[in-house]
Amino acid sequence: MFKRKDKKPPKATYREVWAKGGLASKLSFFLMGVSSLKNRQWVRGIAYLAVEIGFIVWLAFTGVSALSLLTTLGAIKKKQVVFDKAEGVYITKLPDNSVTILLFGVLAVLLIVAMVFLYVTNLRATKSLYIANRDGEHVESNMEQLKSLFDTRLHTTLMTIPIIGILAFTVLPTLYMISMAFTNYDAKHSIGFSWTGFQAFGNVLTGDLAGTFFPVLGWTLVWAVCATATTFFFGVLLAMLIESKGIKFKGVWRTIFVIVYAVPQFVSLLMMAQFLDLQGPLNNILLNWGWIAHPINFIGASASPLVARITVIVVNMWIGIPVSMLISTAIIQNLPQDQIEAAKIDGANALQVFRSITFPQILFVMAPSLIQQFIGNINNFNVIFLLTGGQPMNNNYVGAGDTDLLVTWLYNLVFGQTQRYNASAVLGILIFILSAVFSLFAYRRTNAFKEG
Repeated sequence: MFKRKDKKPPKATYREVWAKGGLASKLSFFLMGVSSLKNRQWVRGIAYLAVEIGFIVWLAFTGVSALSLLTTLGAIKKKQVVFDKAEGVYITKLPDNSVTILLFGVLAVLLIVAMVFLYVTNLRATKSLYIANRDGEHVESNMEQLKSLFDTRLHTTLMTIPIIGILAFTVLPTLYMISMAFTNYDAKHSIGFSWTGFQAFGNVLTGDLAGTFFPVLGWTLVWAVCATATTFFFGVLLAMLIESKGIKFKGVWRTIFVIVYAVPQFVSLLMMAQFLDLQGPLNNILLNWGWIAHPINFIGASASPLVARITVIVVNMWIGIPVSMLISTAIIQNLPQDQIEAAKIDGANALQVFRSITFPQILFVMAPSLIQQFIGNINNFNVIFLLTGGQPMNNNYVGAGDTDLLVTWLYNLVFGQTQRYNASAVLGILIFILSAVFSLFAYRRTNAFKEG
């Protein structure tokens, strides 16, 4: 029996690096980058060491204080007037700014997590250098590492700035919003507030806001289903109509409908709100034609909830149908014509061809898009806010109207008269959970996922 000469040497563990490595390897467990400096990888070594020194300085002068204040969100919760015996005067103590304390506390936690990640990468680099020295392999020089950042590892270099941006403008605000849901941050506690655990969740799900949350949740789901189904069905129907034989100037017809989508939504919706107003053009036209005796209040404060909800669904069809039409057109133009011709030869009529061939293939391709549209409609802030503003208002609701969705109600809780910031944070979390659960549940059951 002959041993294979190409057998790779065994990989090292961190315990082996600590036990058998040199002084530089051991020091790298405490001082990041020492092993890289030992192997003359100056840029990486200095960068690691500088980051660690900066982190230790920040932790000593700011980090520890930020973390300690995060546990209490400040000692003084209300404005206090106390008598200073030494000076013989009354002193007003303002409450601690819990908003700033929470923000810097979350930032401190995020920086610590990032530092842990960098420390792990430092250990991996130390282990790689130990293995290379142990097995006599080539160790990249300083210049080779710099060149690799713009060659083989260019993707890492280019992703650095976007990742920092995501951490600063997405991850940090998201963690801050989630943390806010576990406090009593509202109009009464706008400066100094405290941790309250799941009390805000209880207020939304079983407390005084439950009578608003569940009806608004029900309407949000009805709206999302109707808005998605209507735009999909009529978009497919419109695409098939334009693609039918005998229809001339197909490009012109598509362009006419795409113009609706090309115009910014805030322009279209504000114009539509004026068009549907009690004194707007639509009511005047219907009155002049004698079709109605009195103006219909489609979206006003005194409108019927049912009429207002039907109106927003119809207006959303006007905006959303062109998108479904474009996607359906591309699918219809690429359908296998041999199957359709074979079905017609076997005696299938147009409805049977649509039901058995055309529609299943359109649905197969558009299923992921429909899921995305459904989630988008759950969070469709523009249509409701710009068209109805949530009206008509409901006296049984807290800060919401009959056409408000969860996302517009969240907006009202932040910028309305109630100003219940912790409840709005809870709503944000619940909306995310609802969207994520539905997306995973629906997408994993689509044929596109199973056959992908």
